[in-house]
Amino acid sequence: MSTGSGGGSGEGPEDGANPFKGTPFEQFFTGAGAFGGVGGPGGAGMPDLSQIFGQIQAMMQPYDGALNWDVAQDVARKTVAQQPDPSPTQRQQDAVADAVRLADHWLDAVTEIPSAVTSTAAWSRAEWIVSTLDAWKVLVDPVAEQSVTGLAKALPPEAQAAAGPLVGILGKAIGAMLANQVGSGLGSLAGEVLTASDIGLPLSAPGRAALVPANVAAFAEGLDVTEDDVLLYLALREAAHQRLFAHSPWLREHLVGAVTAVASGVEINVEGLQERIQEQMSGIDPQNPESMQQLLEGGLFDMPPSPAQQAALERLEIALALVEGWVDEVVGQATAERMPSAQRLQEAVRRRRAAGGPAEETFAALVGLELRPRRLRDASTLWGSLRQRQGVEARDGVWLHPDLLPTAADLDDPLGFREDAAAPESLTEDDFDAELRKLLDGE
Repeated sequence: MSTGSGGGSGEGPEDGANPFKGTPFEQFFTGAGAFGGVGGPGGAGMPDLSQIFGQIQAMMQPYDGALNWDVAQDVARKTVAQQPDPSPTQRQQDAVADAVRLADHWLDAVTEIPSAVTSTAAWSRAEWIVSTLDAWKVLVDPVAEQSVTGLAKALPPEAQAAAGPLVGILGKAIGAMLANQVGSGLGSLAGEVLTASDIGLPLSAPGRAALVPANVAAFAEGLDVTEDDVLLYLALREAAHQRLFAHSPWLREHLVGAVTAVASGVEINVEGLQERIQEQMSGIDPQNPESMQQLLEGGLFDMPPSPAQQAALERLEIALALVEGWVDEVVGQATAERMPSAQRLQEAVRRRRAAGGPAEETFAALVGLELRPRRLRDASTLWGSLRQRQGVEARDGVWLHPDLLPTAADLDDPLGFREDAAAPESLTEDDFDAELRKLLDGE
């Protein structure tokens, strides 16, 4: 049997008593490893489990689920609190409401998809965290669940059977560490996010168009554009997102489903974990969560994506690009004759989205998942070309069903999407439904 690197006092007749022998967790659970000689009788074999339980439990409070969301929210709010975060004034609330109202009026002229805004809000950064937390839970919980269960899967069956309770507590410890990681990412994102739909995913309650005035003001600095124009342009994007997600109720699940599909294939990098445990355990203080956090920093989940994961990643990336491209297209049409600064703002938003930020870092750190619409320009070109050739109805009609969406190959040739299709004639509702069924059935 492999002796690993836990030799010394751990070797001898009782070697077999340690079910983690030869696994990535040998160093963690050996008496001469992480806990500096807290082994059982005689300092050999399995360590004193009750003492380890106490040390690990000191890192966290009990919680339900795979990730401690109370910790995540607390970390996020503390991150935000490092800078001034005043509540929006009544004047800012009114300015957001007026901007969204005008934005909806402009959008009515360029899309047949009706307004979906039922309320508006101006959020502080802390309010953004609280108001979007439920949406983040839906997105992150599948990732956290797979990450935590991956710990037990990395152990051989005899180790799981002999130390099941301890593995469960370690799973909670990893959930608490992930909560710190997610909370830090959300806190950083709150310092930059401009609207409720800024990352391309619906984070607010349906129908609530929300902006973060403090971040809007920071974004406006250096653009040589009035802050009123910046506010209106971002309100146009927010209102357009609201319309699209309300018009296509399947779209939210399509995006969330892609995230879940990626998470379902998460695997722990066992070899990488073992190497880091061996390198770092001598300096780990089990009562110091920050030192324990080092075990999760880089490489823990850096396994190559499976074919299914790769397909889900591509589906998510393409869907995000199509959403952002459609918003880019309709906002461009709405502002073409009304806002001279719109083109400058469009480029600023595109650069900002292409550069990524804390949202990408948070997801990438968990499973290598990025929320970056890399092909936004291609998607915008595709939607604009379709509108010019076949009209607004054809462009917006693609969102009736996920099977109608352009593919990666279509984005490679955005000017050729549905090139052979003629402009639609006027159809009754029954005729339209029949034609849609034919298209979906491949007839």
